[in-house]
Amino acid sequence: MADSSVEIIEGCRLPVLRKNQENEDEWPLAEILSVKDIPGRKLYYVHYIDFNKRLDEWVTPDRLDMKKLQFPKKEAKTPTKNGLSGSRPSSPERDVRKSLDLNVQSASAPSRGKTLPTPKRKAESVSLATQVTAATPVPSLPSSTEATQASVYPAMRDSSFSIKSREEHEQLTSLTTNGTTRRLIPAQPGRKRKNCGGTDEMVKVFQNNNPRCSTIYLPPGEDSQDSSDGIPSAPRMTGSLVSDRSHDDIVTRMKNIDCIELGRHRLKPWYFSPYPQELTALPILYLCEFCLKYLKSLKCLQRHLTKCNLRHPPGNEIYRKGTISFFEIDGRKNKTYSQNLCLLAKCFLDHKTLYYDTDPFLFYVMTEYDSKGFHIVGYFSKEKESTEDYNVACILTLPPYQRRGYGKLLIEFSYELSKVEGKTGTPEKPLSDLGLLSYRSYWSQTILEILMNLKSENGERPQITINEISEITSVKKEDVISTLQYLNLINYYKGQYILTLSEDIVEGHERAMQKRHLRIDPKCLHFTPKDWSKRGKW
Repeated sequence: MADSSVEIIEGCRLPVLRKNQENEDEWPLAEILSVKDIPGRKLYYVHYIDFNKRLDEWVTPDRLDMKKLQFPKKEAKTPTKNGLSGSRPSSPERDVRKSLDLNVQSASAPSRGKTLPTPKRKAESVSLATQVTAATPVPSLPSSTEATQASVYPAMRDSSFSIKSREEHEQLTSLTTNGTTRRLIPAQPGRKRKNCGGTDEMVKVFQNNNPRCSTIYLPPGEDSQDSSDGIPSAPRMTGSLVSDRSHDDIVTRMKNIDCIELGRHRLKPWYFSPYPQELTALPILYLCEFCLKYLKSLKCLQRHLTKCNLRHPPGNEIYRKGTISFFEIDGRKNKTYSQNLCLLAKCFLDHKTLYYDTDPFLFYVMTEYDSKGFHIVGYFSKEKESTEDYNVACILTLPPYQRRGYGKLLIEFSYELSKVEGKTGTPEKPLSDLGLLSYRSYWSQTILEILMNLKSENGERPQITINEISEITSVKKEDVISTLQYLNLINYYKGQYILTLSEDIVEGHERAMQKRHLRIDPKCLHFTPKDWSKRGKW
């Protein structure tokens, strides 16, 4: 219960009552982001600490626990040149790095007398990377996994960032795009990293005594194209909705739209989206489900529908099977639709920033057909020209259609396009939490499907390379390796890296595939890739 004698201001933290997934009461710690007065009472906009922002909400005073109220701390002074402690707020990463720096200095300093000057940061990172190699007891993985960690789970934009010790890595929340941890596997002491055996080196497959449990030999390693010097390269931050936290303030941290009516669905937005300011005060924002034009009232929507001739997204229909269709939309030719699509998508994508320049992008919109028209289910966008082999810039399944297999269908379609183009692809980073889960699941099922269907020839054990898996699936090689690591299939056995498919993994995969009813049929795809490099301004 809130105590009227104490004034709650923005920045305060205190427990707030909410219902969990089991519909039980819980009191997680929350931060007050905004306070507004309405006739008779106050409302508080809260962000639950360590919870996703989509759960942020306005709460009444009776849900606040005033006994544990924490007032905001005063901001620390700007850092001084000598960087003394207390000059700015510390962070876990900075604390760990500082302790590591001290360890490095103490290890290299003479035992008596003089003290050495503080080395430069670049030299520190090099010495730390060298020290890790000699100090950690886990066998090293192929060199391409280091680039994989940077490409699939980027953590830093600074290309000079090097992998630190295992102790530091476990204290940090680690190389992820959405807050989930991912542990790097460092090198084994005293064991030199084996040279690459070439991309044609085969992966051997053999069956154990249990006919359902197979072990697959991996090559020692394959050179990665993404990191020439062994340092993970940061992803290029571009896209139709671009990740950028420099604008992140109180306004953009708060949901500004209460409800959106889209066709027969009413959607509760998860995040901020920069719709016109005059529309944010409305109880419901109305959207035309075919052209995505936003309107302020039901009367305006009804009037618009009498004039709107669209019954499907603009652009070319390049796929249809049953009631599922995909439309390809050029961001330059259909700029208004593309911008409206980005505005809608921003309501459910927190890690992206809206850009109105849609010219360099293609949008692939998935729809369901009925007697009234083609209703939008989800979409993904991709760059017309991508130097990093990105085949997806942003991807979204609208909330009413989530948890029904449409997310994997969008992902599968993006890779089918890559197959037609004759390329391998990877999604643009960072991925949202739900996006990362969907991609991990798709990669796991796709790769396990190939491994389980391998057949022996002439009585010999079947063989396959990482590159062949990549070519068959169009999944980038780094994503293949990271998925094998995520599934914890890689083992070190008699000087070789092997994959072990246990009975549990096989049964779990078969159960998952039985539930996966929606699949892309390549025969129903009518798509001709274009060479955008020869088209000037597209």
